[in-house]
Amino acid sequence: MSIRFSSAATARQAFLPSSFPLTGNHRLLGWLMAAGLSLSALPTLADAVPTGTVVTANEHGASLTHINLSSDEISTHAIAIAPHNVQISDSGRYLMAVGEPASDDHGHDGGHAHGDTPGKLKLYPSHDPSGAPLASIEVGSHPAHVVSDREGRFAFVTNAGDKSVSVVDLEAKESVATIATGEYPHGLRLSPDGQELYVANVLDGSVSIIDIEAREEVARLPVGQAPVQVGFTPDGTRVFVSLRDENRVAVIDTNRREVVERIEVGRLPIQVHATPDGRYILVANEGSEAEPDNRVSVIALDSLAVVATHEVGAGAHGVSVDDSGRFAFVTSLYDDSLSVIDLEAGAVISRHDTGQGPNGVTWVNH
Repeated sequence: MSIRFSSAATARQAFLPSSFPLTGNHRLLGWLMAAGLSLSALPTLADAVPTGTVVTANEHGASLTHINLSSDEISTHAIAIAPHNVQISDSGRYLMAVGEPASDDHGHDGGHAHGDTPGKLKLYPSHDPSGAPLASIEVGSHPAHVVSDREGRFAFVTNAGDKSVSVVDLEAKESVATIATGEYPHGLRLSPDGQELYVANVLDGSVSIIDIEAREEVARLPVGQAPVQVGFTPDGTRVFVSLRDENRVAVIDTNRREVVERIEVGRLPIQVHATPDGRYILVANEGSEAEPDNRVSVIALDSLAVVATHEVGAGAHGVSVDDSGRFAFVTSLYDDSLSVIDLEAGAVISRHDTGQGPNGVTWVNH
């Protein structure tokens, strides 16, 4: 099911958030909007609709959900692994999903094996929601995230159970190398110049820097407690790291290779993602299953301050952004949903049902 919020409600939320200080003029503007008298002046806000497809990795349901943003058509397909993450390759050719083989209790209590059984990288046609894989490639233990190089020739998979990154040849469809990292590598991202990988190592509080050409770790930076994911700014000068157990985000200066700032966000932040226009970093704050958080923190890159907070479903986890930088897509782990945020309007504009336990998410351009 998909829910699109009315343009009037969207406009009021965008221009009059609950934290906005109300002066006399603002109260008048709010009254006019509530009465529907000023909405005709907001055609771009009312008519804004994202395009493309969003795909969610439903770890607890061992499935992928495809959401067509133009038609609202939704399809969910079982894929025989419990995917923690899904990512479009940089070439746009492959949809890449990583996870452990699905156990019998997946879809019931969402159990993880977390054992020594090798995980899988599954490749799918990027624009075909049929669920038929092109390949299933063995990687390491407990794979978490996957990215490709800029050409889409090689993929890199973090293996949390092996303290390593697998290098996968996407043409030969086989793993060709393994790179050692810190303890429990989880999120990773490729630098904008395509030369380095930054890998968040959850259990030793560090970020590994991997040289792509040499296929080796060249530095390991201490960053804080339980780093989960990293996100580059478009110019590559800074990397933002979610520190789950500190409720903060660390900022790394990539030239100096050191943490230069820490920013308070919501409870138990997980994924981070920069907008391609270089204006914002988005942070999904998951909280815990007992006390879930549902907030997405928006950090302005010029001030390094949280300038907006959006509420989505319980357990905000995965974040992706379209190429325009206007629309963000956030999975909610405990709500089995995906929310779409219009960053220009400053509002959540729609909500879509997913499979059980959506984690990673990727936007696919049509």
